[in-house]
Amino acid sequence: MATPTHLSARDIEELGEELDRLRAEILASRGEDDARYIRRVIAAQRGLEAGGRAMMFASLLPPAWLAGTAMLAVAKILENMEIGHNVLHGQWDWMRDPDIHSTTWEWDSASPAAQWKYSHNYVHHTYTNVVGRDRDLGYSILRVTPEQPWHLVHMAQPLYNLALAVVFEWGIALYDVEIEKVWRREKDLDQTLNQFGSALKKVGRQGMKDYVVFPLLAGPAFLPVLLGNLTANVTRNIWAHTVIFCGHFPDGTTTFTEEEIEGESRGEWYLRQLLGSANISGPAALHLLSGNLSHQIEHHLFPDLPSNRYGQIAPRVRHPPTRPPVPRRVRGAGSRTEPGATRVPSRRSPGGEPSASPCGDSPWLPQRAMPADRPAAYGGGCERTREVRLPGVAEGHRTGGAGRCRGCAGGTASGRSRSARHRVSDRGLLQRHPGQVLPTGPRRDRDGAGGGPRNAAG
Repeated sequence: MATPTHLSARDIEELGEELDRLRAEILASRGEDDARYIRRVIAAQRGLEAGGRAMMFASLLPPAWLAGTAMLAVAKILENMEIGHNVLHGQWDWMRDPDIHSTTWEWDSASPAAQWKYSHNYVHHTYTNVVGRDRDLGYSILRVTPEQPWHLVHMAQPLYNLALAVVFEWGIALYDVEIEKVWRREKDLDQTLNQFGSALKKVGRQGMKDYVVFPLLAGPAFLPVLLGNLTANVTRNIWAHTVIFCGHFPDGTTTFTEEEIEGESRGEWYLRQLLGSANISGPAALHLLSGNLSHQIEHHLFPDLPSNRYGQIAPRVRHPPTRPPVPRRVRGAGSRTEPGATRVPSRRSPGGEPSASPCGDSPWLPQRAMPADRPAAYGGGCERTREVRLPGVAEGHRTGGAGRCRGCAGGTASGRSRSARHRVSDRGLLQRHPGQVLPTGPRRDRDGAGGGPRNAAG
């Protein structure tokens, strides 16, 4: 169990200052090695794509089809994850290379870059895990936290989430149009139709390239090439869905209310990123193919830093020098590869108990000592440690969906206070309280340029 540390308001601000210094240090040290890295990745990706497509022209031979399809799938994963996503975040704009710039890059995905940058870079990264503001919390169709309203359709979400994984790029293209806002009269219809038209044009270009042009160029190998392109796209979609969901929706990550971020300082914004994201451990190949979103926490803290630096700064985020370190408790990548295995199944029914997630746990979160004399608004009464039940962790005392201490006969209270600085989530975690207890260690994370403290400079 991690050793908890009390973070006062001043501690949180010092954390923000510490992370500001780390960001400034990395910005100042960017140079030729970083530029060489991204150019080599782009060259490798383009080589894999060209080689894969050429190999598939001989795909009447099964070994050629298999090799070509695998090469193309890896090329598409690299383009979306390590190149496209990070270029569109502005991570490489400092190079002043017009061919590798967030304002000129159009990626190999159904979603137009401009619409994705607004939805992801601005909305998601600014309002990370804020219920009602961060649309990426369930992508408007999934219920991933008890604070989201429950509807009967959510009973089927484990099934339609699997379907979403297969068509993920097309789902994101539609999602970025924000059609549900028109139904709620929060968005102009003409603007939505224009965005929908842009998305349809991009979808058409993507479909024409992969399912018409290249298959026709293959002549008698039309059908094998068509099937190979489809297989490569589905593989990329499932991979991207898995990485994103395991970085954003594992049990243990924290959600917030709009009231809780009112007047949010820079340090509090950083803390929200730490609490709302999750990392994935694994070999170098995993980090590369995930776009370094395996370092989701570091990405959410510093979305515009070069992705190849996230592994370098992760130990310093994990063990800040001003606070004692704790052992890192992040499970290996093999336990994180089941699509939809995070909160999606457990939130399909009303309320929704926290479940042990195959995506693993996060050392920043959730074991926290709670004082026995705290007010009833914080869940009241239990002297023993309250903790989320996770694989390999003793159960102890933990809270149910209504903030009650399970396993303690006297612990009651709703735990649903909505004041800006006093709340217990469904996992019994004190959030943004001057005397809150937080373990000192790393956690895991999510995804976009843009995003940052709204009320802080820089």
